[in-house]
Amino acid sequence: TPRTTRGRTARSPPLTSRSSPDAALARLTRLHPKLIDLSLGRIERLLGALANPERRLAPVVHVAGTNAKGSLIACLRSCLEAAGYAVHAFTSPHLVRFNERIRIAGQLIADEALTPLLEECEAANEGLPITFFEITTAAALLAFSRHPADVVLLETGLGGRLDSTNVVARPALTAITPVSVDHQHFLGHSLAAIAAEKAGILKPGVPCVSARQEAAAAKVIAERAKSLNAPLFRQDEEWGWTIEDDGFFVESAGRTRRLPRPALTGAHQIGNAALSVACLDRLEGIAVPPAAIVEGLAAIDWPGRLQRLSGGRLAEILPKDWELWVDGGHNAAAAGALAEQAGQWRDKPLYLILGMMEGKEPKAFLAPFKGLAAKVQCLAIPGQENTLGGEEIAAAARGLGMDGAPADSVADALASIVRSEKGPARVLITGSLYLVGKVLEENGR
Repeated sequence: TPRTTRGRTARSPPLTSRSSPDAALARLTRLHPKLIDLSLGRIERLLGALANPERRLAPVVHVAGTNAKGSLIACLRSCLEAAGYAVHAFTSPHLVRFNERIRIAGQLIADEALTPLLEECEAANEGLPITFFEITTAAALLAFSRHPADVVLLETGLGGRLDSTNVVARPALTAITPVSVDHQHFLGHSLAAIAAEKAGILKPGVPCVSARQEAAAAKVIAERAKSLNAPLFRQDEEWGWTIEDDGFFVESAGRTRRLPRPALTGAHQIGNAALSVACLDRLEGIAVPPAAIVEGLAAIDWPGRLQRLSGGRLAEILPKDWELWVDGGHNAAAAGALAEQAGQWRDKPLYLILGMMEGKEPKAFLAPFKGLAAKVQCLAIPGQENTLGGEEIAAAARGLGMDGAPADSVADALASIVRSEKGPARVLITGSLYLVGKVLEENGR
């Protein structure tokens, strides 16, 4: 039976009349340390000044990994809510509005609640250096501590061991999505080193559910779990899934269930849905009936992940029988999953529009699409200082023997593709969640 009395604490302060959080968010960015160092010291100091809201939460599911963290949380949230539970969720980054990062009992936090919350954290911080992610994580935890819920879903931002979300001493469950090489300048240059950072969210005696991992990552996670006496439930060992026809089977907790494919597109999303079921099976005290899982998987809403845009200003640039898709994948592992889906799209030529941030590797991202994409239109991400230039990305495409060309904007790239392709085609805009956010904003739908 859903319980909505956990996490109840002192009454929150009265809301101010200022509704837009933009000014507060802008001020918080200016508190950023000159040198980014992964550390828990700053957020622990701030949380202490806020009377430690992280100690007054509903049961927490803490999620780390390289790809699919947000998709896993979207699956979990949808199934839990279908079962009647109240769920808080913290995810990042946002696509269009910051409010997307904080959900209070299923609803995006309203501007009228967010503004005073940010100002309270700003005042408690007393002008000291702190990263934007750290102080906004504190704001989310403060909000969650003041509203009753049954479950809190926390997504790590970077790594795990020293991630700002890793301040909950004893979550109800931890989960690790597939680990791959990304953010090497912060997390290490080997898969084992990166996996060690992700496994830093494991806690003594707390069960952990893991997706399938490469051998080096799997070994590190298993060793960490053993050292903490944390029960580990690994894909292909303690649980598993298989695709069959229009559905999939999940084998977990001693039973096999057949489920319909989730609302999210792509075989990799079936894996994420299966991982969510394995997590629900190990979430003590929370019972999600089979009918709620079916309902939840059918109702998942997670924009920017293989999302088709069927209307809007950008979509209308394309002829009626064309398709426009967006996906925020930004590393080689994500590109591999996208290319696997693209390999099933043989009915129409595929065109890519690609934008990426500095520190990413466009050549590694594009490699899985070689032989699949007719052309790659490359551009700088609007409004992002640390974006790769269009010509730099195009040069990487040409280095792979692909047809790559720079473009000034998404609209220009779409128009160029329409001019060059006579028949119906499919266009995929990808390479960064920041780019996808700009596309959704510009598209208007």
